[in-house]
Amino acid sequence: MCGIVGLFLKDPKLEPQLGAMLTDMLITMTDRGPDSAGIAIYGGAKDGLGKLTIQSANPTKDFKDLDGDLHDAIGQPVTMLVKSTHAVLEVPLAQMEAARSALSHLRPGVKVMSAGDSIEIFKEVGLPKDVAARFEVSKMKGTHGIGHTRMATESAVTTMGAHPFSTGTDQCLVHNGSLSNHNGVRRELKRLGMTFETENDTEVGAAFISHKLQTGETLGNALEATLTDLDGFFTFVVGTKNGFGVVRDPIACKPAVMAETDQYVAFGSEYRALVNLPGIEDARVWEPEPATVYFWER
Repeated sequence: MCGIVGLFLKDPKLEPQLGAMLTDMLITMTDRGPDSAGIAIYGGAKDGLGKLTIQSANPTKDFKDLDGDLHDAIGQPVTMLVKSTHAVLEVPLAQMEAARSALSHLRPGVKVMSAGDSIEIFKEVGLPKDVAARFEVSKMKGTHGIGHTRMATESAVTTMGAHPFSTGTDQCLVHNGSLSNHNGVRRELKRLGMTFETENDTEVGAAFISHKLQTGETLGNALEATLTDLDGFFTFVVGTKNGFGVVRDPIACKPAVMAETDQYVAFGSEYRALVNLPGIEDARVWEPEPATVYFWER
């Protein structure tokens, strides 16, 4: 049992409140997942610059002079914003892969949480309220975001086992459920060139969708493919640079509810995650249908 929340803003006036709204939604889902929590925020893209969000178990050591060391390694300016165990590195888009490669040599203990123009992912072990406070999520601005509270069932409670999982540029996924064929799908995706950091079944779901997007499929088609190629019980909420998508397996035994107004589209594992959103009393509220894809894109 886990908790999922998501918010896709249509009204730019709400963008300064995105982090605060998602934080409230996430904390409401604490009893569905008290082990760890995470959140992905999309926003703040800058022309010509990309972002690497990284995590360290020893941030005092690993983040010391990291921006300067990366500058020396790639020959381009690097800025760094440290947030507890995470840091956001801004580098020229053309140097993203070079920076990532240099990072693996300069700080081998550091893990990359996400990479892209606008995505930032923050996740850690602990209660959702503590994780959100640690990274000051309530102060974050953006266009859309997704979050997750985890109750571990098939793998250890670790930072890397927390959601969201990001396996492609500006892509991430959160999941409630369990995939029964993830080992076979993982082997096939490895054969196709995908790499994995964990044995978590959710990372397989994320990589499956990332691979589909890399081959030119739309987000909608990629989500449709999960219904035929992935076995088990699942509700997925996916984020991309321009989009936000939801799909449930054909049995749809995992709870889910959605709401839409002129200002936003929202997702929660339960309706109580949505009750404090502005204008919720006038929203169109529904339960996503089984084996049905929903997505919104700018």
